Amino acid sequence: MEPFRLVAPSVYAAREPKLSVNVGLVVGQERALLVDTGSGPATAEALWAELREITELPVVVVNTHAHFDHIYGNARLAALGVEEFWAHPRLPHAAEASHASQRKAAQAVDPSMAEGLPYAELHLPNRLLSPVEGADGAVTPVEIDLGGLTAALFHLGRGHSDSDLLVGAGGVLFAGDLVEQGGDPHFEDSFPDEWVRVLGKITALEELYSVVVPGHGAPVDMSHVKLQRATMRQALKITRSAMNEATTDLTKAVPILPYGPAQSRALLRRLRELSSQGRQPGR
Repeated sequence: MEPFRLVAPSVYAAREPKLSVNVGLVVGQERALLVDTGSGPATAEALWAELREITELPVVVVNTHAHFDHIYGNARLAALGVEEFWAHPRLPHAAEASHASQRKAAQAVDPSMAEGLPYAELHLPNRLLSPVEGADGAVTPVEIDLGGLTAALFHLGRGHSDSDLLVGAGGVLFAGDLVEQGGDPHFEDSFPDEWVRVLGKITALEELYSVVVPGHGAPVDMSHVKLQRATMRQALKITRSAMNEATTDLTKAVPILPYGPAQSRALLRRLRELSSQGRQPGR
């Protein structure tokens, strides 16, 4: 892990350089909040060492979503004494359902995730936000008092995944992989049309949060989020046009999409999946 860097008073971000994954740290007077835990035990141990250079306070963890590079350090941190792991209520199912493939991806980044090694198991969050009755996926926001500083945990809808959680504190918004910098958004198990709407909701919080820490890359401001939203809307417009024309080979749209080939194909695959499931892209 790179060292934590101050992005606002009492709010820090550190980066795991292999994937440029960000981990957040919010330090109150009584507790500290860690946003995501990295790709495996070794990553988490390095993260812990960097964290302890800043604070000796008890630590609470929030997992922004179920992908390996954000949750697979949980088990090591639990062994180091972290007791509270917060997440969206859909995260445990998503993490368990994809564990086999996620472990392989994690091991490529952090070899300590190899099966059978200490702390290489999936450690699921034990503090889940409460679902809102009758509202699919909606949850009641939670405020965590850290002592003189409060962190808000909330969900604005499905986007990068079905369990995206945002964390706001001290004028900084930790957006997980809903926001990316320096690379394309990842669409593999995303909900692209809903993602565009979520990005719009994020930009509406501009007066509260002047800094946005993306899941990967450097911190940004809301103008970057607005640009990501506009780019994604354009990509969906191009793809929808190809689908409406009943093109048999949608990959012909890849060269004109505003993303690289890998994520352009991932977007096409995902929209096809959602369409075949009867979840036609919103208009």
